[in-house]
Amino acid sequence: MVLIDFIKEDIINPLDENQIEINLAELNDWKYIDHSIVKSFKTNSFTEAIGFIVMISIEAEKMNHHPVIINTYNEVKIKLSTHDSSGITSKDFLLAKKIDSLFSF
Repeated sequence: MVLIDFIKEDIINPLDENQIEINLAELNDWKYIDHSIVKSFKTNSFTEAIGFIVMISIEAEKMNHHPVIINTYNEVKIKLSTHDSSGITSKDFLLAKKIDSLFSF
């Protein structure tokens, strides 16, 4: 197996509960709920919330990994899981870290 195959397998293989907890410890305020990792972000306005969603969508498209995004006025709730794996994978944590780095409101 070449390295790229290993990376692909690692990204699509579901993590067990212990691996999820270890990865959650490296993130800020993400929680494991109903087979997804979830976080809510509060911005200063509806316009900022929509701008944040647009930034997330650009990164999600680059990764070909699309979160559930729920917007209520200035709040943006993100739910991540990997549908192809029916669970949480490394790909979810990679996108969660990217989303955290985008948030500056």
